[in-house]
Amino acid sequence: MRPADVAPAGVTVSPFDVDRDLDGVMAVDAASFVNHWTREMFLWEARNSDVARVFVARDEGGVVVAYCAVWVIFDELHINNLAVLPAWRRRGVARALLVEVLAAARREGATRATLEVRASNTPALELYGGFGFEQRGCRPRYYTNPEEDALVLWRETAPGSVETPGDE
Repeated sequence: MRPADVAPAGVTVSPFDVDRDLDGVMAVDAASFVNHWTREMFLWEARNSDVARVFVARDEGGVVVAYCAVWVIFDELHINNLAVLPAWRRRGVARALLVEVLAAARREGATRATLEVRASNTPALELYGGFGFEQRGCRPRYYTNPEEDALVLWRETAPGSVETPGDE
């Protein structure tokens, strides 16, 4: 399944272009997180890290409506942030991003994926559960403002596997 198969009409998913997308990604981040990344953090990741990848979802006008920042380290994908503008949530944008992120990581040799998510973030837990992520741990008081536990989720796939939700 490709992002175009699952994205809402008019939404496209592609790799981050720092010059074109940075302001949009920062706007999504600020609308989504209390402890959001700074401009310097995004720039450092884009310009200095050989493991960092960022994908964006854009509307028909080219406006960034969501992003997903990850690291690909050897055979492992670590999802750092996945955020969607409030007006675009629950419309399939996060799912389309995740399909592309997992496919891109597979192309780079990743066979497993991990992330941390707030224990109270039911929509995210449902999304990740639909992709086969399972809770494998807990980081007590990992998040601040408000203080909350992080659930550590993992997804294992066979090398070369391309299954995503909806695939048989």
